[in-house]
Amino acid sequence: MVWLIAALIGIVVLLAAGAVYLGVRAGRRPRGAGAGAPPATPATPATRQAEPVAQEAAPAVQQAQQAEPAVAPAAAPEAESAAAVAESAAAAGDERDVPAVAAGRMIRLRSRLARSESVLGRGLFALLSRERLDDATWQEIEDLLLTADVGVAATTELVERLRTEAKVMGVRSPDDVRAMLRRSLLDTVDAGLDRSLATTRTAAGPAVVLVVGVNGTGKTTTVGKLARLLVADGRSVVLGAADTFRAAAADQLETWGRRVGVPVVRGAERADPASVAFDAVRVAIEQEADVVVIDTAGRLHTKTGLMDELGKVKRVVERRCPVSEVLLVLDATTGQNGLTQARVFTDVVAVTGVVLTKLDGTAKGGIVISVQRELGIPVKLVGLGEGPDDLAPFDPAAFVDALLGVPEAFTSP
Repeated sequence: MVWLIAALIGIVVLLAAGAVYLGVRAGRRPRGAGAGAPPATPATPATRQAEPVAQEAAPAVQQAQQAEPAVAPAAAPEAESAAAVAESAAAAGDERDVPAVAAGRMIRLRSRLARSESVLGRGLFALLSRERLDDATWQEIEDLLLTADVGVAATTELVERLRTEAKVMGVRSPDDVRAMLRRSLLDTVDAGLDRSLATTRTAAGPAVVLVVGVNGTGKTTTVGKLARLLVADGRSVVLGAADTFRAAAADQLETWGRRVGVPVVRGAERADPASVAFDAVRVAIEQEADVVVIDTAGRLHTKTGLMDELGKVKRVVERRCPVSEVLLVLDATTGQNGLTQARVFTDVVAVTGVVLTKLDGTAKGGIVISVQRELGIPVKLVGLGEGPDDLAPFDPAAFVDALLGVPEAFTSP
């Protein structure tokens, strides 16, 4: 009997302990959950499969988002006018260069040209001042002109003119010799050629200047210096960096533009040059700029494919605005090889003017005469140094006076 009572008491105790345990279990919440929060949804096979797929797709989505701007139309950035750029730069305390005006440049360039190129003038003057002008003397004059890259045709013409005038007028005094030389050289340089730059905005839009040439002539530098010259003349300018094949060309042009507050339109490296040129003209039209100057890729005149591409740049640009100037940059130190370059470029893009760079002590000033005499293309600009303002409009009278060492070459405006 006692055994039965003890068994019943043990059963009751076990049932009570079980009830207490179940009550505690029912009162527990998920760890970290707030009041009223629903219990965590148990993971299903479907969600467990989706999680690694989403993780794998995340980098691809991020890469697509980063690449999105690159697939947008390759439009040039909005360009500010030169005046606005200069004003904002002044407000920010950023000093801009003040380019020298053309008149001041001419005085400086005449002096430099006289110092570097007067070897030709002094040689001619010394020969023509001899007591007796015999055949040997005239041969020396002819040799001197040829050595100075005047060219065969121009040399023959100049020598014949000098011989005739010397015989008829009987010149002997130094002043007479210098006057005779000046007249003959001016006729040979052809002072009557139109050397003005077509950089005035018209009803059709901004003036468009294409700058072409072979590598190493100073083409991109000339574009930067031309921008300075135009800004000094009060023009608003946009530069187009269409030389996309030379990595440093666009950066170099941006440096030039930044110094005078001129916007530069550029594209990606190896971009289509015609597209960049087209965008530059578009920006110039939108900003109502006076001039857009486009730097093109340097190319050898013997490479037919590259020359054809240059023709394409001109055709594409003219869909928006007519090209008003095509300037060929020639290195004056190349001599007669420059004539060959000029002929090929003229056939492709109809060159309207020549820019002679490096016309300093190492150059031979006769290239000015031969280029114009052989091609009928006027020399419009000359560069005589590496300074930012060492580019100026070509003045035939100043050029001849500097060759002959005429004092007025240093003082006249």
